[in-house]
Amino acid sequence: MNDRERSWLAPPEGVRRHAPATLRNRAAIATMLGELLPAAGRVLEVASGSGEHCAYFAEHFPRLEWQPSDPDPDALASIASWCEGLANVRPPVALDAAAAKWPVAHADAILCINMVHISPWDATLGLMVGAARLLPPGGPLILYGPYREADVPTAPSNEAFDQSLRARNPEWGLRTLEAVVEVAAAQGLVFERRVAMPANNLIVAFRRS
Repeated sequence: MNDRERSWLAPPEGVRRHAPATLRNRAAIATMLGELLPAAGRVLEVASGSGEHCAYFAEHFPRLEWQPSDPDPDALASIASWCEGLANVRPPVALDAAAAKWPVAHADAILCINMVHISPWDATLGLMVGAARLLPPGGPLILYGPYREADVPTAPSNEAFDQSLRARNPEWGLRTLEAVVEVAAAQGLVFERRVAMPANNLIVAFRRS
């Protein structure tokens, strides 16, 4: 089992879901977040999934207020369970990245882990529009996941993952980094960093102009 399997959640324990890859990637992601996130403020996590990442990051960055979100009611219940008792985590909200209106008016940073490839392209377009609307100048949008890149061979595991995603839903699949950077730029989000991560993933960071 590898990081590609984040979308196949293990059987829930009560309302809690468990994404096995979270335990393997959260420390590496947190290291990069320490370089990219503001020292204080509100972080909106789009597509929080099980909620395990949010709970882990909230404990590691106690000066930040975390706002988890997801469009799936079962995911919202799981997020609430994982984050119970964490004073710097707000109640999760139902948020569809592709929707014209979001239930959040402001964020100092936005984090989105493993959504771009496990959703229709409209979700990525909506994410960029929403980030441009919510973030202050200089506020970061931080993405994590696998991408295709021009002139960079795609890892065999990522190729297989892409095929399995498209078999599940033809609107899903690995996106090219260049396409994501282009739609971000159209919304005034300036590409800042591309960082290679374990298991053939990337951290991709933007800043609102």
